[in-house]
Amino acid sequence: MQNNFYKVKFFLINFIFIFFISNSYSQEINWISLDEAFKAQKENPKNIILDVYTNWCGPCKLMEKNTFKNKVIAQFINQHYYAVKFNAEGNETISFKGRKFENEGYDKSRSQSRNSTHMFARFLGVNAYPTTVFFDDKMNLITPIRGYLVPQQLEIYLELFKNDQYKSVKSQKEFDDFIKNFKSKLKV
Repeated sequence: MQNNFYKVKFFLINFIFIFFISNSYSQEINWISLDEAFKAQKENPKNIILDVYTNWCGPCKLMEKNTFKNKVIAQFINQHYYAVKFNAEGNETISFKGRKFENEGYDKSRSQSRNSTHMFARFLGVNAYPTTVFFDDKMNLITPIRGYLVPQQLEIYLELFKNDQYKSVKSQKEFDDFIKNFKSKLKV
């Protein structure tokens, strides 16, 4: 009888653990194209988060798995942003503010390895992957954030750039104060 108790206890602990893990990483971000984000902004203006990645980039894949699949992060992005993925070495044609951007040096045979950098990535000043780029609701560049961000790091920027609040931060001290007073919604 006691042996069955331990089996049931073991099963329940594993079930709760699996449920918790799957629940905390089950939310999906509603990724759309840049063109779709432009169209959506006309009806419902929101800021844009642009995930600039490459196919060969290991940290990009980790950020997708560990940060963008976090339930709290995904919910926040879906609520406050239009989310766009952009392959910085892909062959997509981008129309942005009356200009057309292409990857003229794109080599299809290298589509899953290092390729030529897309002109839109260069225009945005992106030279490292991953880079997370924020735009306001009028498609003005707010800032690019270089490198892999864990959920706790990205959450700070998501909160800061979700509206015009970032415009009131004019010094490093004000940014440090923002971080100091920031209340995370993530469970650590």
